[in-house]
This record gives sequence, structure tokens and C-alpha cells, in this order.
Amino acid sequence: MVDLIEKKRNGGELETAEIHFIIDGYTAGTIPDYQVSALTMAIYFRGMSEKERADLTLAMVKSGDQIDLSKIDGIKVDKHSTGGVGDTTTLVLGPLVAAAGVPVAKMSGRGLGHTGGTIDKLESVSGFHVEIDNEDFINLVNKNKIAVIGQSGNLTPADKKLYALRDVTATVESIPLIASSIMSKKIAAGADAIVLDVKTGAGAFMKTLDDSRELAKAMVSIGNNVGRRTMAVISDMSQPLGYAIGNALEVKEAIDTLRGNGPQDLTELCLTLGSHMVFLAGKAGSLAEARGILERAISDGSALETFKVFLSSQGGDASIVDDPSKLPQANYTFELEAKEDGYVSEIVADEVGTAAMLLGAGRATKESEIDLAVGLVLHKKIGDQVNKGESLLTIYSNFEDVGEVKEKLYQSIKLSSSHVDPPILIHEEITE
Repeated sequence: MVDLIEKKRNGGELETAEIHFIIDGYTAGTIPDYQVSALTMAIYFRGMSEKERADLTLAMVKSGDQIDLSKIDGIKVDKHSTGGVGDTTTLVLGPLVAAAGVPVAKMSGRGLGHTGGTIDKLESVSGFHVEIDNEDFINLVNKNKIAVIGQSGNLTPADKKLYALRDVTATVESIPLIASSIMSKKIAAGADAIVLDVKTGAGAFMKTLDDSRELAKAMVSIGNNVGRRTMAVISDMSQPLGYAIGNALEVKEAIDTLRGNGPQDLTELCLTLGSHMVFLAGKAGSLAEARGILERAISDGSALETFKVFLSSQGGDASIVDDPSKLPQANYTFELEAKEDGYVSEIVADEVGTAAMLLGAGRATKESEIDLAVGLVLHKKIGDQVNKGESLLTIYSNFEDVGEVKEKLYQSIKLSSSHVDPPILIHEEITE
């Protein structure tokens, strides 16, 4: 191991067998944390070649269980988002793409941070559960084209150990380590093709377009190098996506979007990502044809119907689709009123997310209980005009004193006296 640390420190390229030796030894506990810490720091400064990244990803995949989806008919396309605020895409994309005949076999986790993960959001629907065995999961996807299951216990254990170590050794920001971490989980989850939604901006992990592009290219290269057709969309997260931030509130927004009445940015991102999923699944000959199929699924109601079938098949009360008032409701609502006339020039996404977490919409620690009813609904986005006294957003809360939340929100939403153009939503699409 000392020789391999030295090799990487000096800028050498690790061979396939050497990478497997490191990951196998670290997973088994025969290579100690302090040596792997030294290696990750060497990788942080020296980087990794495309081949090394692919080898590292596959070594982490092989460190634990791999999900076998071969009994599901058709090409399985998975979507991964690098996360953001108001990131409701999976709730819309799953049923939308399934309505186009693409099998969506989704493995999701619970969220740490601003709001819940996809599973938390779906559990806003009374009775809905993800505790289904693999056989039922596969049968549901074959029957309905969509099912969501909780994360399996022993997927990529090497990645879990490495991630925890990077967190405490200042090596989280290493692009090769981020890319192989994300891709190892996607590949172990059994997808044939992968569409990545890489966020950029204040509310994203990658704050600059250059960093987001580098990460997107690294992940696309890993996917294609290990035999999974992979592409990435770089999308904006300088302000929250859509209007709703919070679990039940986002489910309602997903229903509105599947009806064709959703926020423009959320709708556009879902159509863009979904078009790539439909195209990679071989259900359309071009992206334009794929988009047409998805637009029809919204206008003819089949996407919404697929959502109902999906909810009820996993024990959920599908009547919430026609009557969203059956979703968990907050006891109090408060308006955040503009203090002056102007145009919205900035909505600091991660700070707005933190305000939602203060209400109870997210987890500060793994042990935190989420309040599914609470959160925020924006009424204005960057570029919108606002008059003094007009509501910038509504706060949904289960406690009366929201002074701290309001203060954080006022600090996070900036107004300007002159018009500001809204940010570009889709920055780039990367296929190579």
C-alpha cells in the first residue's frame, strides 16, 4: 500500500489490479484508514485518468451486492440528480417516462439536508411504502413500468467507507472521487443506461459551470467506459427549481406538472431529461420525437394515470391526485411580504433550503424527524416584478413563531430597482 500511495503521489497511474487490491483491502479492513486518507489526498492533488476512474468505480461496485434487473423487460434507464432545492424531478419524471413505455426501476434514499429525499416525499401519500422485496419490485415494473424501492443494505460498502473518510479528510471535492462515488451506486443498482442531471449554481454542490462541466464529463466518461450508455444535462440551481420546497408541497406540485399546469422551469427540465431517457431506452428515434411522446402523455392524461397506478400499487392513497387536500396540511400559513418595489434579482437556493429545514421539512441529522406538511411555496422567481407588500412566498408551518425563518428568507431574497434576466435553465447537454 505504501508503494501505491507513493506511485499516486508522484503522478503515476494505478493499474486495474492495484485499484482492486486497495478497495478490497479497505472494505475488508486490512488496509487502515490512515493509508487510504493519504491516497485520497494524493488523488485530490494528482487526479485520475479515465481508465483509473472506471476501474475505481467497478471495484466499488464489486465490493457489495449488485441488483439484477435482467428480468425486467426493455432497456432500464436510471436518472440521477446531484441534488438541489425544490428538486421534484423524480416525482414527475418517473410516471411521465413510464407512460412512454420506458421501465423505471428506481432505487431511492431518504434525504439529509434541505428537504426529504424522493422516498420521504412519496411517504407524504398516506399508506405509500417502499418496503417491497425484489421479486415484487420486478413484477411491479413489468406490470406498471414503474416502482420505487428503498436503498438495499449492502450496495457499494466501499463507497460508504470512502465517503465517510473523505468527509473528515478535506477530500470531498475531488472530481474523480465524486464521479466514481455517484456512478458506482448507479451501476450497482442495475441500470442499462443513465441520465445525469448535474446542477450548477448557489444551491448546487458544484457552484461554477466549469466545475459542473468537469464533473458531468467525468461521470459520462465512467458510464460509457463501463458499458452503460450515459449522458448528462447541466441545469441551473442558482434559485430553487419550481415553486414548492417541502415534501407534501412538492407532491402537489408534481401532480400539477403531470396535469400540464406545473412551473415552467420544472416542466422544461423534466421534458429535457425525459426525452433523453426515452431516446436511450430506444422508444424514439430522436430527441424531438421523444419529447413529442412525453408532451402527449401529459396532454392525454396518461402520465397522471400512471402516477395514480404507481401510488396505489405500493399501498398509497391515489385519491390525493384528484384531491391534494388529503396530503398532510400545515396548521399555519404566513406570507413573506416584499419590503419595497423592485425586481427579484437573487434567490439564494441553499439558504432558502435551510429556511425550509428550520420549519422541519428536512433532516439536520440522520435521527431528525421530518414534518411532511411544512415548507415554502415561492410566488416570485428571479426576473419577476414585485410591489411593496406583495407576497414573495408562503410559509407553511406547524408552529406560530416563524421570526427566525422570515429573517433568513429576507436575507436570501434580494430585490433590485432595475430588471434582471432570469437565469438560463439548461446550460449544456453532454454525451461524450
